[in-house]
Amino acid sequence: MSNDFTFSIKSIGFDEHYQPADNTRLTTNFANLARGESRQQNLRNALRMINNRFNALAQWDNPSADRYSVELEIVSVDINIEGSGHSFPSIEVLKTNIVDHKTNTRIEGIVGNNFSSYVRDYDFSVLLLEHNKQQASFSVPANFGELHGKLFQRFVHSDTYKQHFSKLPVICLSVSDAKVYYRTENQHPVLGVEYLPNESSLTEQYFKKMGLQVRYFMPANSVAPLAFYFFGDLLNDYTNLELISTISTMETFQKIYRPEIYNANAVAGKCYQPNLKNQDHSITQIVYDREERSKLAVAQGKFAEEHFIKPHLAVLEQWSLR
Repeated sequence: MSNDFTFSIKSIGFDEHYQPADNTRLTTNFANLARGESRQQNLRNALRMINNRFNALAQWDNPSADRYSVELEIVSVDINIEGSGHSFPSIEVLKTNIVDHKTNTRIEGIVGNNFSSYVRDYDFSVLLLEHNKQQASFSVPANFGELHGKLFQRFVHSDTYKQHFSKLPVICLSVSDAKVYYRTENQHPVLGVEYLPNESSLTEQYFKKMGLQVRYFMPANSVAPLAFYFFGDLLNDYTNLELISTISTMETFQKIYRPEIYNANAVAGKCYQPNLKNQDHSITQIVYDREERSKLAVAQGKFAEEHFIKPHLAVLEQWSLR
């Protein structure tokens, strides 16, 4: 396969002083927090929640529950189409790093966690919607997700990725309110109890084209399972501290954005269906505009169509068929 695409990586620290770059997807969890009058308090509160959750899960040799803190980097990936002189902001993920205050060491965490993609916005918020305007019942366009999947896999297996990261990514998402999840007897010391879904979802199928498989686990003292998308062997390829860094970061975001599920006052049972209309939940002290976020997904999908899909359609179609 010829090198039609190359990648470049930029990273910026995510702390209470973070301000989104001009080309950051504003629907991204961390960017949404860093806007408005409450931006600094939002960020401070979210980071405190992450650190508290990390120490609660990493409780061995940690009697005061303050041994560790998590540092986050926002990793932005530009895709460069060779010969065009044009680059496009394709992917943003989070990288965790763990500070051990007892030993004064900094431990590399996991890259992935949150996953944002302009092309995914295009697929779900433009292409899929347009396709179904002409359909009597819901259906998926031919080759849906093929281009995005190949671009992602090309990035993960690129020299650029290997130069920056020592392990493959893990992406952690919310469970779907359209599915039922069943608790199993399998239990991991950090990830918690495993759940199995009653059926596959469009999101699962989309991420499968990215080369990722999925498992669902509910960590100790959580109220709902999380979806972990990964390559290889999730349970054995990563250390306990690496896994805890992902759980503490992404569970915090989910408590903010999906409080009906992840800040519910009742714990998921043996047979669990998430409910976004659940009124029995608590709200975090963090300001967030969910309606604005859904509108931005459409706007950013159209941005991808205008600045990436249409200008390079012939190259992209030819490449995605390989």
